[in-house]
Amino acid sequence: MSTVDKVKELAQAYAPDTVQVRRHIHANPELSFEEHNTAAYVKQVLESYGLEPAPMAGTGLVALIEGKNPEKRTIALRADLDALPIVEANEVAYKSRNEGIMHACGHDVHTASLLGAARILQELREEFEGTVKLIFQPGEEKFPGGASIMIKEGVLQNPAPEKIVGQHVFPMLPAGKVGFRSGMYMASADEIYITVKGKGGHAAMPEQNIDTVLIASHLIVALQQIVSRHASPKVPSVLSFGKIEAKGATNVIPDEVKIEGTFRTMNEVWRKEAHKRIKKLAEGLCESMGGSCDIDIKNGYPFLQNDPELTERARAAAESYLGADNVVDLDLWMGAEDFAYYSQEVPACFYRLGTRNEARGIVSGVHTPTFNIDEAALETSIGLMAYVALQELKA
Repeated sequence: MSTVDKVKELAQAYAPDTVQVRRHIHANPELSFEEHNTAAYVKQVLESYGLEPAPMAGTGLVALIEGKNPEKRTIALRADLDALPIVEANEVAYKSRNEGIMHACGHDVHTASLLGAARILQELREEFEGTVKLIFQPGEEKFPGGASIMIKEGVLQNPAPEKIVGQHVFPMLPAGKVGFRSGMYMASADEIYITVKGKGGHAAMPEQNIDTVLIASHLIVALQQIVSRHASPKVPSVLSFGKIEAKGATNVIPDEVKIEGTFRTMNEVWRKEAHKRIKKLAEGLCESMGGSCDIDIKNGYPFLQNDPELTERARAAAESYLGADNVVDLDLWMGAEDFAYYSQEVPACFYRLGTRNEARGIVSGVHTPTFNIDEAALETSIGLMAYVALQELKA
């Protein structure tokens, strides 16, 4: 029996268990860096496979699957453990039991998939040379990102992987399909915090105030020129503000207004220049209107770049495993992922797993209260990840 047939047979056999693992994790979500019960459950499952997981970065785990001649080469596979502060609206048997917390970004799928792939690889360990390093990381959804902490604590050492592969759910793609993009794929993501300061007072006497709400309104509009008038058309960029806090009233102008947003791009030189322009414009505009501001721009996740050679080999493996019709090209994505930290250190491939099923109404996007997946995607995910790893160990 060929390797691909062996993997498909095991993926089919282990898919039902993987569904149950995913449902358990989905029903018991935990926020970033608080994934204690999730980590304990993952540890228990790995131990049932005969593996010996070790803790890292608080609630993270690392385990090794050693084939023949384990020192020959090492490949890493990564999943993330954390959930989001969202109230789940799905009425399913495995609905979140932790009020206000939900696996709305599919990390339950990622973790269950890596566990399923690990089970397949452990079963086939006598058929490959080298080592597979399993990385279950905390805190992907929260700055500074669990990947950065795992790296600082040595996850890419002892043994050092030559390459790393990860996957992410993609609700715009039907279950059974996957997507790849070589080279630049996802944006860097920085957090912007601005406090506009003025002089509060009665709204009926604006001449006696320095109106922070008015200044903040002008500022949000003016800052859009950073992208529309200064960014090169060749460099994708996004500047968005998602939170404004003005603790006044219908007749009260507050002393200060807080604004929070994000800046995303795919060029490090422009990223640094944009930060300077944002600060200069904000400070100048506030001063021109009689106020002032404090501005803090936190450097977030870097851009994610898929290694061309690794990605092309992984894509070829996917076409061999799923058929060319089930492998698609991905567009640039202005979302961010802390997997990008790994891609800055070793050759990386981050691909997308289709989870959509329009016939069953499974169409919601990630980070929404109704996000769910067609669980048939799990058989695809565990088999493909295992097969990609096996092919890379032969490369």
